[in-house]
Amino acid sequence: MATPPTLIVYTDVKSPYAYLAKDLTHALEDELGITAEWRHFTLDIPSYLGSAKVDDHGNVTEDTRTEHQWKRIKYAYMDARRRANLRGITLRGTQKIWDTSLVGTAFYRAKEAGPNVHRRFMQLVFEPFWKRELNVEDMAVVIAKLDEAGADNAGFADWAVGEGRTLHDRLRDEAWEAGVFGVPSFQIGEELFFGFEQLPMIRWRLTGRDEDKPDM
Repeated sequence: MATPPTLIVYTDVKSPYAYLAKDLTHALEDELGITAEWRHFTLDIPSYLGSAKVDDHGNVTEDTRTEHQWKRIKYAYMDARRRANLRGITLRGTQKIWDTSLVGTAFYRAKEAGPNVHRRFMQLVFEPFWKRELNVEDMAVVIAKLDEAGADNAGFADWAVGEGRTLHDRLRDEAWEAGVFGVPSFQIGEELFFGFEQLPMIRWRLTGRDEDKPDM
């Protein structure tokens, strides 16, 4: 694009913090009357936090994590849950490291139908995923969510493994080159912000810094 979008938002369905950031970011869009450029930055969690699987009772059945990695993971979920509890949001820990590239590709098909459909699609996948009610690796499930959101799902299965996947991968690579390493991340021009606690600063930047400095 000749003119970069005012605000780029990087998210991933399998990130609990991205889930908690979603509605807060939508509220900021509504408040300021803007439409952010949302992008799905599919995380490769095993590359930096190892991987593990647990059964329905919370017993670990597969594990490649170090003790340090487990401490980080346990803290992150504890912290995300206490933040979710304050807002009445259900957030159940995942039982494995999900491949969210398919739903991330669908993310861009939903965007083609406009911001309202895209916002609806995000709601339809984030909330049930974090209730352990949605298989984001199942093509039929993802297509059904596109249809429910009001997006055009015609030919999606072929598009998702061809042109759509190419788009998904290209935008992820561009984000990585721009310095994005995790989600939620935000970009204004060339300036990056990581974590939804940055939203007061982002709001201040987007409003031209005319108000008092944000309380961080």
